[in-house]
Parts: sequence; structure tokens; C-alpha cells
Amino acid sequence: MPPLPPCLAGYPSELTEQILRLIAEDKLAALLRKKYPHVHEVRSDRALYDYVSALKSEFLRKSEPLSRICWDGTLHVIRNALGTHTTISRIQGGRLKAKREIRVSTLFREAPPEFLKMIVVHELAHQKERAHDKAFYQLCRHMEPAYHQYEFDFRAALCLIEASGQNPWQGKDSQKSHETVISTP
Repeated sequence: MPPLPPCLAGYPSELTEQILRLIAEDKLAALLRKKYPHVHEVRSDRALYDYVSALKSEFLRKSEPLSRICWDGTLHVIRNALGTHTTISRIQGGRLKAKREIRVSTLFREAPPEFLKMIVVHELAHQKERAHDKAFYQLCRHMEPAYHQYEFDFRAALCLIEASGQNPWQGKDSQKSHETVISTP
């Protein structure tokens, strides 16, 4: 077996071995496409802004407004971040103003809607909870009950992309299936 990729660090060895075996057997891409057959339609920055704003207004109505939401092709997907949230504080006159923005990696442009929702939920949760603690993940699960499953499956896809350079959804929109392929405990 190849060494454990950083994107699977912290997961039980049974799951990581299963992912590594599927990559070695060249079966992971097909399994992920079968489980998540469709790619979302959110392509422009404006569409992303509308998508994130709708989720924010549904779950975080009282949180501070976001001044910018956009796709970012400069995020280092595998070694750094999939999305970022920033707050810039400025003094204007006698007031302290904060501008908040969310940037999402362009890797998510050609991904299933479940994965886009997972990263958006993650970044929105940072509006309320800064640290990756229990309260943060409870908020993520409140906004998306299958958050942990989507995160694990996306991490598996990242391992595939890192190992082979193959994005399972690039140019794909295959038939619908609801079969569960990989599940977390």
C-alpha cells in the first residue's frame, strides 16, 4: 500500500486502506461517479453568491452580512485549503467596519452538488464558530445532516486526484444512482 495521503489523516485504518485499495485497483473514480453522478450548475461568481446567500439566510439569518463570495483558482486545493473565510476590519470615521468574504476553490466548479454544499456549509459555519470544535461540527450537521459523509467522500476524491490527476466529474454527468459505496462509521 502507498503511504497515507494527508487528506485521510485521522480516519480509521480500515477506511483509509479501503480508499487506497480502490485507487490502486482503479475503481474509486467509477464508484464516486456512481454515488454522485451529477455535477451542480453553479458556475459564475454571481450564481455562487446567490447559492451561498440562500443557505445563509436559511440557517444563519442573524449573522453578519457577506460582502463577497467568489470562486478562487489560486487556492492550493490539496496542500492548503478548499475554501476560505476572511474578515477584514477597517476603521471608517469613528466606526469599526468588518468585511467578510468567502472564497471557494474552483475544483468545486465541476463537482457534485453535495460537495459544493459541504464546502459552503463549512465556510458558513465559520461565520459563527471560528475553531473546528464540537460546536462547529454540530452547526455543520445542522445545516447539512450528511456533512461528515460528504466530507469523507470528497477527501477520497482528493486522494484520487492527488494520486492520478483524475477528477471523476470533469465533463461527466452520468445516470442517477442512490447506492452507498463508502460509508463512515
